[in-house]
Parts: sequence; C-alpha cells; structure tokens
Amino acid sequence: MILPKLRGMPQSGRALITGISGQDGSFLAELLLEKGYEVTGMQHSGAASLGASEHLRDRLEIVEGELLEPASLRAAIEAVVPDELYHLAAPTFVPDSWEDPAGTTTAIASATGCVLQTVRQLDPSTRVFVSSSGAIFGEAPETPQNELTRTHPTNPYGIAKLAGHQLVGALREHYGLHASSGIIYNHESERRPEQFVTRRITRAAAAISLGLESEITLGSLDAVRDWSFAGDIMRAAWLMLQQPEGGDYVLGSGVGHTVAELADVAFACVGLEAERHIRVDDALVRKAESTPSIGDTSKAGRELGWEPEVSFEALIERMVRADLRSLEALPSAG
Repeated sequence: MILPKLRGMPQSGRALITGISGQDGSFLAELLLEKGYEVTGMQHSGAASLGASEHLRDRLEIVEGELLEPASLRAAIEAVVPDELYHLAAPTFVPDSWEDPAGTTTAIASATGCVLQTVRQLDPSTRVFVSSSGAIFGEAPETPQNELTRTHPTNPYGIAKLAGHQLVGALREHYGLHASSGIIYNHESERRPEQFVTRRITRAAAAISLGLESEITLGSLDAVRDWSFAGDIMRAAWLMLQQPEGGDYVLGSGVGHTVAELADVAFACVGLEAERHIRVDDALVRKAESTPSIGDTSKAGRELGWEPEVSFEALIERMVRADLRSLEALPSAG
C-alpha cells in the first residue's frame, strides 16, 4: 500500500531512502533535507514508528515497501520515481544471519537485484547507492582492505552483501547504470541499536557512572574494528551520487581500534577505569581474525574529496553523552 502525500512533488531533487528508520537513514535524510531535496522514506507496512527518523516525520514523505516482497519494493520505487535512490535497508546484526541465511540472502541480495532492475526499467537515469559492507572481505589476504582486495566472506551476511555488491558492478557495466556500492565498515552513533557492542559499552559506562549498574560482560577485548561516525559515511554516500559515473568505494575511518580501546575511551568520558568494570565471558569470545578489518579509504579521499570529520574519540564521547542524557531522564535515575 502506498501512503498519501506523494502528489505534486517536484521533478528534481527527489530522493528515496530505503531503511529510513535506521541510523544511516536518519543521518542521510537530515543531510538531504538540508540540501533542499524532497525526501521519501520507505518503511515496513503498518509500522507505527519511523525509528531513528521519527523526529523528521513532518518533513518526510512516506511510502510502504517490503524487502522480502519484490512487488511492493517495485511499487515503492514506482510511486516516487526518484532522481537519487539510496538503498540502505537490510538486516544489520551479523550474528542473526546464521539463524536465517536464506532470509538474509533474500533481504540483501535479492532486494538489491529488484531495486536495480526496477530502476533500469522505470528510469535508467536514476542514480543508485547501495550499502555494501567490509564483511565482504572476510578473511582478507591484506590489511587495510581496498576496492581491489580479494573477497572471502565468512558468514551469511557477508556472502549476501557480496552478491549485492557484485550485482551493482555487473548491472553498472552491462547497462550503464549510475549505480554505486559503498563498502562500509563499522559505523556508529547514539542512534545505533543497543545489541551492538559499541552501544552496549557506551550505555554501560553511562549506567555505571550513575550507579545503575556495576559491570559489563564482553567477549574478546582484542578484536579490531574500523569504527567511524555514521553521519560521515552518509555524507560519502551522497558524494558518490554526485560523480559523473557510478563506482565502488571503501568507506571507513582507515584506522583500527580494539574493543578494549573503545571501552577505555567510553569509561574515561565518565571518569572511570574500564578494566574495573569489565568481565570477560569466554563463551562470547570469537575466533581470532587473521587480518584486522580496516578499510583503505584512499580512493574516496582522492575521487570524492571525502574524509571523516568526527574522530574515534569524539564519536565515543558523543555516544556516552547521549546515553547519559537518556538514562538520567529515566524515573529510576532521578
């Protein structure tokens, strides 16, 4: 079902964002609205909330669509006929992909194929950004990884993302579509769901400082990730669609940090020592990675003129401060 309010929109500066309720969709919507775009967000049928974009509800057009239903996905695109389409919607919590690999593949790879096919048939001039992932490299032969690094994903999520990524390249080459793939590494914000380790840590630091909790249980503290600010990544996504041709770009901070470093920064924000409040559960420790997952963003810097603006330390402090405000507003913290 297509929701109302789509009539009378201008024929230029029209953007469609799938995944509008997530952190990426919210930061991208804010950016596009600031630049004067008419922005439409795609949400699940019957969804009551726009999630991270709820504060933008009065400034957005809304269309309903389902990743697992090609007909509804096509209908959503046809209702908007966007100049720029940002395909962000996908399962994002990697461990869940092991529970439903078929569903993960459909929601990521098949949905990406449907988006690209619809654009080709409806209006091939539409510029498309597809959110890929550094997980496509998996057990990479080198670190940091760049656009030419051999791919070897090691979980269903990475495999599905690789299929979507390769579809973008194949249809771009075969049909001349302006389609771009952002190979995105871990990107965070205060809008990240709490099951992710970054939010678990920043929220725990805030809660412990307020006397609401005493410790946090984690797995491997030595795991390395390339963490950056989601708003910076979405700025790069927009820049990609302003180029003369589509392309693939690695997007990240270009710097690796361990979970222990992240915890140290988070707890320092509230004047605490992380090691006094962390308990390591061996059952949560994953197999050590042969090569750290770090992105080489040289191409994005060279061709897009892009670089992250928010540092790792500033990002973690931003998240801790937001969690403090949230917890202080709870009746139990009063």
